[in-house]
Amino acid sequence: MNARRRTTRTRAGGLVRVLAAAAACTFTLALALAGCSGSGEGVRVEGPSGIPRAQAEADAKTEADVDADAAADAVDVDVKPRPTPLKTLAGARVNIAEGQTVGVGMPISVTLERPVPVADRAEFERQLKVGTDPGTEGSWSWVKDRALADGQRVDFRPRAYWKPGTKVTVQAGAGITRHFTIGRSLIATVDVREHTMTVVKDGSTQRVPITAGAPGMDTWNGTMVVSDKQPRVFMDSRSVGYGDSYADWYSYAVHLTASGTYLHQNPKANTYAGRQNVTHGCVGLADDGTAKRFYDQVIAGDVVKVVGSEETVAVGNGYGDWNLGWKRWVAGSALR
Repeated sequence: MNARRRTTRTRAGGLVRVLAAAAACTFTLALALAGCSGSGEGVRVEGPSGIPRAQAEADAKTEADVDADAAADAVDVDVKPRPTPLKTLAGARVNIAEGQTVGVGMPISVTLERPVPVADRAEFERQLKVGTDPGTEGSWSWVKDRALADGQRVDFRPRAYWKPGTKVTVQAGAGITRHFTIGRSLIATVDVREHTMTVVKDGSTQRVPITAGAPGMDTWNGTMVVSDKQPRVFMDSRSVGYGDSYADWYSYAVHLTASGTYLHQNPKANTYAGRQNVTHGCVGLADDGTAKRFYDQVIAGDVVKVVGSEETVAVGNGYGDWNLGWKRWVAGSALR
């Protein structure tokens, strides 16, 4: 593919104005399953089994913890030389497959075999290049993934959702180059109080009845990005601390968080969709063809926003990057 390439300009806070042409892609990020925990039929699922939300949130570091870690790293003196960021890049993985077409919300996520020390992160970021056609304003930001140590994940996202049709190239050091394309726009908004999902696809709007998490098992609030989808997923309530409530296969499962939130077909939706929230945290669709129709049109990178619920999904619980405002996102870069 022929492409015009221009220089990427770095700005304060790691903000970059990407003015190159291309397309980029990558490997699949392994996401740990919990919540409505499941494993896809015929699909190899990597990562630890699910844990209850309360435990997962307790395990997450506060911003104060992160600041303390950063201060400790700043004064730490090693008797052995630190590995250079370029050596660390040798074990890097990117979350999108080569040549893939993704939705407008998909961040570029680079995960690593070992943490990058705070003192090395600026140099590490300089090894990461993003080129787009048309030009796109975006920034890298270090994300605390719920299944990884601090310093093992850094994401790039635009200031606003990607423009459909954008061609992207990602380079991580000298050894990794990936290309991908942004597809059509699909943004689904789930209103848990109204028990409905409004799907806007390239300007066309659909309104779909849903059932969400029952009180005490509320669906995460906030913006989530589809990581993958599977025709059937086995879900076991014991993996998330709900006893023997369920252990069964569920169809047309759209994966939203690493803790196991799915949007999937649920027989209970035949009775309760549009009326009442009765699930264990997932978003349920009826089996009258509603779930399949949504499943068939969704791709990785599409956006699902939940409104009217309780706690907002954490940034590192899947792709929760859009739950940070732009200033906070840019502040997470080491290039400031």
